[in-house]
Amino acid sequence: MQVLRIYPNSINERHIAQAVDTLRDGGIVIYPTDTLYALACDVLNRRAIERLCRIKGLDPNKNLLSIVCGGLSQASEYVRIDNEAFRTLKRYLPGPYTFILPASTRLPKVFKDRKTVGLRIPDNAIATALAEALGNPLLTASVAVDKENPHDAANAEALALHYAAAVDLVIDGGEGNTEPSTVVDLSDPADPVVVRQGAAEFVN
Repeated sequence: MQVLRIYPNSINERHIAQAVDTLRDGGIVIYPTDTLYALACDVLNRRAIERLCRIKGLDPNKNLLSIVCGGLSQASEYVRIDNEAFRTLKRYLPGPYTFILPASTRLPKVFKDRKTVGLRIPDNAIATALAEALGNPLLTASVAVDKENPHDAANAEALALHYAAAVDLVIDGGEGNTEPSTVVDLSDPADPVVVRQGAAEFVN
């Protein structure tokens, strides 16, 4: 497993390309967001999805799966967004929010079974650069937070040690945060519901 140092205010394109190659090969990458560090794989790679779900202990039939997109243009290809939902997304993204929306038919079967997907566009240049360079979204899941040592979840070196046997690459983007994103159910855009209060407030 390799650790790459990338500064959010000065993106190293060569390192981004190396991370994207890992994702395209079915690898799992830990990368920074504007909230917690997260695990990622190529959302179009079924075996990589299965592997990430095993690492996180996720059941796609029960747990919400989330994607990270480079922007709303990319998101509109994989998530169904009507005009009212678009206005809300435009207001809050990029930012520390996960919006639950209907999944489009371009996503793999694992998403169609649930019909909805969590959409993230983090306010972090590394995260969005990965999705843009990959050419499609990342399947994403936040790293585990140890209640006794919560700051380990914000430290790339600690994460590299913890996940050494499980992931292929860690991107060190500097000190992260320890609060998760705020989750908002936007499946009915006229009546958004805050499912989880996280790093930021949501006001309808």
